Amino acid sequence: MARVTSPRGSGGSSGSGEQTRKLPRRPASALAERWTTIDGIDVFYRESPAPPDAPVMMHVHGFGLSGRYLLPTAELLRDEFHTLVPDLPGFGRSDKVDVPLDVPDLAHAAARFLDDRGIDKVTLVGNSMGCPVICEFAYHYPERLERAILVSPAGGVQNQPLRRAIGQLTRDGTREPRRMVRVATPDYLRFGVPSTVRMFRALTQYPSLERLLALRIPTLVVIGDRDPLMPGPARVKEIASRTDNHVLLVTIEGAAHAINFSHPGELAHVIRSFMADEPIVDDPDSPGHARVREIHRGVFHPRAKGSA
Repeated sequence: MARVTSPRGSGGSSGSGEQTRKLPRRPASALAERWTTIDGIDVFYRESPAPPDAPVMMHVHGFGLSGRYLLPTAELLRDEFHTLVPDLPGFGRSDKVDVPLDVPDLAHAAARFLDDRGIDKVTLVGNSMGCPVICEFAYHYPERLERAILVSPAGGVQNQPLRRAIGQLTRDGTREPRRMVRVATPDYLRFGVPSTVRMFRALTQYPSLERLLALRIPTLVVIGDRDPLMPGPARVKEIASRTDNHVLLVTIEGAAHAINFSHPGELAHVIRSFMADEPIVDDPDSPGHARVREIHRGVFHPRAKGSA
C-alpha cells in the first residue's frame, strides 16, 4: 500500500513511523501540496480540494521540469475538475530513480500514481514531453483515459539532433515570459546533465506521431505560432489531416512552447470549451491578449454544440 503523508499544515507523520517529507516553505498555488510514495519513490504532487464527484484532470509536465510551471493553468481549472499536478519520479521535488525512466516508464508511473489516489478514469493535460507520456498512457491504458489534451507536443525526429534541440530551446527561452526562468532553472539544475542527455535520447526515439494519430478518444492539440520546437501551424494541420481521427487542433497566436505558463487564461478557456464540446472561440475574459483559432477538427471528433 502506498504511503500518503499528511496535507500541508496538518503536521504529524504518515502513520508508519516514518517522518513526513518537508513541503515547500511557501505554497506555489492554491492547490494543496502533498507527498506520497510510489514503488518506493517519494513523489511530490499538488491537488485541488474539488468535490469528490468532479471529473478528474491530471496535468503532466515537460522535459526536465516539475509540475510547477503548469500551475497557472491548473489553478484556473481547480474549481471545475479534481485537479492533480504531480512531479513524476526523477523530476522536480520527487526523488531520483536508480534506473532512468523512459517514456513508457513515465506512463506506467502516472498510472500507478492514479492507482495510489484511487482514480480509475482521467483526462490528461500534457505539455511538451508530457504529451508523449499521455500517448503512451493511452496505448497501455485506453480504458482509463477519457480525453487527452496535448499542449505543444514534443518528441520524435523533429527535435533531433541534440544541438538542434538546444538551439530550439534557446530561441524559445527568449519568447517566454521572463518569470519562467525563475521557475525552470531550479528544475533543470535538479534534473542534471546526465539525466537530460538520457531523457533526450529516449524522447527523440519515441514514435510520437504514430501514437498521436492512433488515439481513438477526443483529443485536443494546442500549439503556439511562435513555438520554435514545433512545425508551423500549416504543417501541423497537414499532419493531423492524414487520418480520420478524433483530433481537434487549436492555435494560440503569440504563444511559444510553455503555453500552460505563458497563456493560462486562453488555454484554460480552450480546455473548458473542449471538455464541454463547445465551439472554440476567443476567451471573452481576455480581449486582445492572444487570438485563439480552431484550424482542424477530425471527422470523428465530437461536433461543437449548436453546429450543423
